[in-house]
Amino acid sequence: MANQLVIVFFLSTFLILANFTSLSQSKQTNPSAGALDDDDEDLSFLEEPEDGTTSTDPLIDPDLPDFDEFSGDEDDFENYNYEDDDFEVPSHDYKDEDDFSESIDDKDVVVLTESNFTDFVESNRFVMVEFYAPWCGHCKALAPEYAAAATELKGQPVVLAKVDAQEENDLAETYEVQGFPTVLFFVDGVHKPYLGQRTKDAIVTWIKKKTGPAVYNITTAEDAEKVLTSEDKVVLAYLNSLVGPESDELAEASKLDDDVNFYQTVDPNVAKLFHINPDVKRPALVLLKKDAEKVTHHDGLFDKSAIKEFVFANKLPLVTNFSRESATLIFESPIKKQVLLFATSNGSSKVFPTFVDAAKLFKGKQLIFVYVELDNEDVGKPVGDYFGITGDAPQVIGYTGNDDGKKFVFDQDLTFENLKAFGEGFLDEKLKAFYKSDPIPENNDGDVKIVVGNNFDDIVLDESKDVLLEIYAPWCGHCQALEPTYNKLAKHLHDIDSLVIAKMDGTTNEHPKAKADGYPTILFYPAGNKTVDPITVDVDRTVVALYKFMKKHASVPFNLQKPTYNDAKESSEIDQKDELR
Repeated sequence: MANQLVIVFFLSTFLILANFTSLSQSKQTNPSAGALDDDDEDLSFLEEPEDGTTSTDPLIDPDLPDFDEFSGDEDDFENYNYEDDDFEVPSHDYKDEDDFSESIDDKDVVVLTESNFTDFVESNRFVMVEFYAPWCGHCKALAPEYAAAATELKGQPVVLAKVDAQEENDLAETYEVQGFPTVLFFVDGVHKPYLGQRTKDAIVTWIKKKTGPAVYNITTAEDAEKVLTSEDKVVLAYLNSLVGPESDELAEASKLDDDVNFYQTVDPNVAKLFHINPDVKRPALVLLKKDAEKVTHHDGLFDKSAIKEFVFANKLPLVTNFSRESATLIFESPIKKQVLLFATSNGSSKVFPTFVDAAKLFKGKQLIFVYVELDNEDVGKPVGDYFGITGDAPQVIGYTGNDDGKKFVFDQDLTFENLKAFGEGFLDEKLKAFYKSDPIPENNDGDVKIVVGNNFDDIVLDESKDVLLEIYAPWCGHCQALEPTYNKLAKHLHDIDSLVIAKMDGTTNEHPKAKADGYPTILFYPAGNKTVDPITVDVDRTVVALYKFMKKHASVPFNLQKPTYNDAKESSEIDQKDELR
């Protein structure tokens, strides 16, 4: 009996201690007694559909990807995609069309298929491969240039090949081909994209830079003549020796530029052919081009950085005609500030000489001058549309072709003096950037605030508010499907003073703090922290998911009270009255 009492006593003590420990741990994990964890918050009322509406658009599958994401038309000008066709099966059978390669002598281009691709790439150290589609217009334009490059490089340690991606679909998917043509360059089986110009000379120069020496020696006048007649632009260094520190600096600079071949010589006669005074102090450097401005001498330090900057600043013509071929040179240049002249082919005759004169003034001063022909439907018109150019009158725009993508409008008479002042102000950061904007709405009292370019700072960048912003396009189906959800969220959060739910038409409004990767793009701007980039909202497009995201990231804490029956009834009556107005 005594033993039983002892056992009962110990069991009772153990249960009491266990219960005490459990309570202690509970208090430690939840020190604020009575406070609800965010996951325990009753948000069921947010999931209830509004009267007469459904929670999702029945015509749009929420699991489908966003096909409304744009591929460039509203994107940053630097990333504007002029060259890629969509990788998709055409709407009709293009196999019945004539083979566009029949009239092109491409005997030196190797045809690769699934069966021979891997073995071929592994057995050749350098291979360039074009993935094309027979129906692709850009592929047809590239074909003769590609074939000519293959012929010129015959005998070199590189092979040019092609793959019909329409026939070899699995192979194209293996290499993640997203558009046509896609050109890859393989070195020992490892590939990287070729993003250079789609011309024979550009392809040949690029490949030589990747497969051959960084600098070529010219030792005879005969060799010099061959180079001068065969290449559009070249760099020549006149050195004291073909080996040593000077040659090493030149080689390092050459590796930083894929578009221009670098040569060196110690022969005075060769130097003379390249417009270098044989008696000049060495090392001397010159850039020759088959443009109006043929000869440019380097007068800076002879080191890789100075040489690189000299070549980048001078390899483009004074005014570059915008085209598919020149786009790469413009966008990859370290000189990001561009002055663009928009004019038709007929309208440019009066203003183009003035534009060229202004370009001469800023040569080598971190400005690129570009001419965009507006009546060129292929590339000129899309660029003009992006910048909002209307009418046929010549117009000039300044553009910072980097991440911020700022635009500056030239709104004066197109004279040399005015262009000079504009260019100087552009370089000195004294111009005011231009952003597209709809008119500021006279009435902006709705649950969802309307943001335009000219009131963005006042609403979105208000440091006292946590702001959720949807950037949409009127034609975007996913934006239309999101609207009832977004409106419902704004309605529930209407009375929380620290929160703003807003939207902006991204097709007619711009702001440097509102970059859209597609439509819709939802961004969150925490209060008191508007100098940093906004937070991209990457959650399910439901009221609950958006609410939880805001509560997690808001700088000003808030609580949402579940509406009472009377509140819900009153709100419903107000909505019905609004619909009857």
